[in-house]
Amino acid sequence: MTGMGHNKGPSMEAGAGFRRVAWSKARAALLPSLPLEVVRLRVKRAERLGLPYRTYATVHAVTGRDIVGFLFSDNALEMRRGGEMSVAARQRLIKLDGAVARLAAVHAPRDPASVVAAGVLDGAGRAPGLATPWRAARESLQALARDAAVPLDGLVVVAATALEGEWSATGGLGGTIPREVMFPG
Repeated sequence: MTGMGHNKGPSMEAGAGFRRVAWSKARAALLPSLPLEVVRLRVKRAERLGLPYRTYATVHAVTGRDIVGFLFSDNALEMRRGGEMSVAARQRLIKLDGAVARLAAVHAPRDPASVVAAGVLDGAGRAPGLATPWRAARESLQALARDAAVPLDGLVVVAATALEGEWSATGGLGGTIPREVMFPG
């Protein structure tokens, strides 16, 4: 019973203790025990991508695959009016060269081709707008992945806003990482 006045304390219903034990055992059985060398390789991969291990491991556990690409929003890259990105974002993208596909979704009036011409991204396309129908948004996000030959569940969105964070679910992508995790400080 969790109605009005409930203090969110432990359940007083019969079997609550058993359910807690059963849940913890099922959860422990779900988590694999990885060999130490696999953990070391994943830690190195997380370091190469510049991600906290916990973030990397969470995406890997949810999708069952490695992160093979990042889809940055133009807001996450802190793009200025002329299309140039912040110095920190540019340096971070240069460090990712050769490790993953670096893609961007840019809002109008920015031109995706000119964003790629800057030399630190592997591809770019038009970002879904607020009025973009769901199907069109899904197709445009998936087209970005297809054009870069990146599997959908291996592409992770780096978002600066909540709306951009939804691109992952809309496009069937591998997950979302907040801008602050990718570009700390």
